[in-house]
Amino acid sequence: MSWLSSSQGVVLTAYHHSGKDQAVGESQGKDGEQATSSRRCGQYTMNQEITKVKEKPPFDRSSSQDSMDELQLEDYWIEVDNIKKSSENRQEDQEVVVVKEPDEGELEEEWLKEAGFSILFGESAEDPQESMTFLSTLTRTQAAAVQKRVEMVYQTLRKKNKQHQIPDVRNIFAQRRESKEKAPDGTESQTVRTNENKYQGKDDQACSLVAGEKELIPPVPEEAPASETDIITLEVSFAEQAVNQKESSKDRTQKNKGYDTLLPNFRLPKEKTGTTKIGDLAPQDMKKVCAFAHIELTAFCDILGVELKKQKAVKIKTKDSGVFCVPLTVLLEQDQRKVPGTRIPLIFQKLISRIEEGGLETEGLLRIPGAAIRIKSLCQELEAKFYEGTFNWESVKQHDAASLLKRFIRELPQPLLSVEYLTAFQAVQNLPTKEQQLQALNLLIILLPDANRDTLKALLEFLQRVIDNKEKNKMTVMNVAMVMAPNLFMCHTFGLKFSEQQEFAMAAGTANTMNLLIKYQELLWTIPKFLVNQVRRLNTAFLKKDKKMRKKLLKKMAYDREKYEKQDKSTNDADVPQGVIRVQAPHLSKVSMAIQLTEKLKASDVLARFLSQESGIAQTLKKGEVFLYEVGGNIGERCLDDDTYMKDLYQLNPNADWVIKSKPS
Repeated sequence: MSWLSSSQGVVLTAYHHSGKDQAVGESQGKDGEQATSSRRCGQYTMNQEITKVKEKPPFDRSSSQDSMDELQLEDYWIEVDNIKKSSENRQEDQEVVVVKEPDEGELEEEWLKEAGFSILFGESAEDPQESMTFLSTLTRTQAAAVQKRVEMVYQTLRKKNKQHQIPDVRNIFAQRRESKEKAPDGTESQTVRTNENKYQGKDDQACSLVAGEKELIPPVPEEAPASETDIITLEVSFAEQAVNQKESSKDRTQKNKGYDTLLPNFRLPKEKTGTTKIGDLAPQDMKKVCAFAHIELTAFCDILGVELKKQKAVKIKTKDSGVFCVPLTVLLEQDQRKVPGTRIPLIFQKLISRIEEGGLETEGLLRIPGAAIRIKSLCQELEAKFYEGTFNWESVKQHDAASLLKRFIRELPQPLLSVEYLTAFQAVQNLPTKEQQLQALNLLIILLPDANRDTLKALLEFLQRVIDNKEKNKMTVMNVAMVMAPNLFMCHTFGLKFSEQQEFAMAAGTANTMNLLIKYQELLWTIPKFLVNQVRRLNTAFLKKDKKMRKKLLKKMAYDREKYEKQDKSTNDADVPQGVIRVQAPHLSKVSMAIQLTEKLKASDVLARFLSQESGIAQTLKKGEVFLYEVGGNIGERCLDDDTYMKDLYQLNPNADWVIKSKPS
């Protein structure tokens, strides 16, 4: 049953400021309670008792939002109240993260450095040709995004040069502007010429990333019927898709600008060369994926007219030991001394474990808070006894453990979604369609630091397990999203103050984003195929460059080049006939096997052949403990999913080696 059918005819039709025009609802308490009741009641006009308001409300709701009942956000406001009460007892010495406002041009300069263009600022010893090679692999929209930032920095530095007389910096950019015309191989670069006029007007109309400046508040969507399933495209750049949608279906884009009330059942397409998840690539390739994702996200926002302002946290003094209010990286350093290889804080794992021990069928799980006095006492005990191993977990009630988990997330010195990208996560609600919101979230997840991403994944997987028991615990994905959103997105972390209108916008928007994170986590932890293909092209370009350098070196040293090339060519092809791959399994009893490629041969079939021949201790190995890897060629290393078609992948990367091994912890 939808919330509309059970709301007894109470429908939200307008939003009013809670000042002198408060027409409905009276204050039901004092101080904090008064503010809360004002937010929940005084700001809404209900169809039960409609009181005429002389002045025009400052905030008009769109027709797509008229169906949103205030009760839908009740769990959110209750959670905010609980957080405020618990924060009264928080540690006084906890540092607050300070966000630095970047100077003129600083934002673009940092952006270019993160994108891999430190060479422009004389801060990298790498060959300038490497940056040119990188540029040659960019899509049209990505290249335009880079070009726009280069021009903005160039203009800023030119102004500064006039004031401070630093001509050598200008020369660096002059060289960059001359060399951008051609790619390393002499062909024309994909870089698109842009100018300031092209982007004028876009920035003026851009949606702000600060929550609450948006005029329309999205309703929290419900799930679509199971039959309505859409395939989300990961083969084509998201920014290029946005351009195509704007050019080919402007009418449709306008229709989709209203927020969908149903969440589509998006599913991943079946890729013959295999789906790549976060964690499947070698670190050096993942670093390249992040550089491409960084540029792609900016290009995507440029096309959609959304201003992307990355925040920067000022370094502050934080605790270097303990459990609460400790940075994730510090927690993991101390945890890895106890449990080598751990990627998720031990206290975080233990709190989830304790909640699950009490059973996930408990009604109101995560929504019902633990007793404030007990929570405060438990926090102090955990600080003193957790790492000593003397803390008594049997004394922790289930609802207390849930409150401690949420407190742990809130009191991280920097947000779980990171200082840099928290406002970007909040701004996802501003994008026109659900598909574009998911595409932006996908890129943001990729860009999160490893510790934040791994911990967020563990949290979302746990929340999904809670939702799986919704028939008994009464916690649907919407309920869980409402309860968890304030804990991940609370803006008081930055010491910022918002109007009640902005608070309401943030409540609905962040709950919507939380909903997407939970429901589509499998999709969001997938690396889009177009990014993996860009990494392959970049690696290929570097390999060609290395090969040319090797040939020149051999020629200088008077070696027989022809003899070397013969040896080099036959290295991979030795004793392997055409259409056959040799798979290595150094840790199994059958260390090597030649396998004939067929149209239907999958990675799971290759693994099955090896495991079926195991004996002794190795026979206990099960599917899921070892994986087939693609190593070398145009990729550093990639763990293959079971449904990868080997012949298709071989054609994509014929110089790869194939190795069976376990995943690194």
